[in-house]
Amino acid sequence: MLFHLVKKDFILAKKYLLFMLIFAVVGPIFIYSRLGFSNGSFTSFLITSLFVEYILFNMVSMQEDKYRGSALLCTTPHTRNGVIKAKYLFVLVIFIGCFLLFNLAAAIGSSTGLARLNIYSIGIALLIISVFFGILIPIQTKFGYEKTKYIFFILIFLTPFILPTIIEWYQSMNFNISFHLPLPQTVMVWMPFVISIFIILISMIISIKIFSKKNL
Repeated sequence: MLFHLVKKDFILAKKYLLFMLIFAVVGPIFIYSRLGFSNGSFTSFLITSLFVEYILFNMVSMQEDKYRGSALLCTTPHTRNGVIKAKYLFVLVIFIGCFLLFNLAAAIGSSTGLARLNIYSIGIALLIISVFFGILIPIQTKFGYEKTKYIFFILIFLTPFILPTIIEWYQSMNFNISFHLPLPQTVMVWMPFVISIFIILISMIISIKIFSKKNL
């Protein structure tokens, strides 16, 4: 059932899908060429992934809001829980797609210095995206697409300008923030993934509770 709902989301976003696939490859190379500091590969991947995820997710939300898709879905055998779970699965599938296409971009743009990311960096990127959508989805579920679109659009629009500046400033200040937990290094590397899953689950539970009480 979830597979069909996620497939439905990709069909709704198909008008922009090809452009986003191209952007997921070209975007990291272009952004990296504009950055002049170390860790540029991570920053270019994060910005590209956030853009692709938000635009595709937003397109689906806009279509569903326009045609009252959520209300119509609830008249089918699909449950309200399933509708919400499919939104999170849709975001996760796009992230995996962005990661795979970034590896292609890294192979194409290796001469520019763009490099593949290690497991920890991928986990940090997933963690940041989980926080963003972990906030966006419950708020959008509660207040609807129309009332929330401008707030998150501005945040995403400002990301390419603000994020590189913050990272460059952080690196120039030589901060050394590290946490030494009594855990093996292998576990520490995967810790961002664990925290991401925890955030997604909490956010999903909140969204399901909101949606279950919503008058469609």
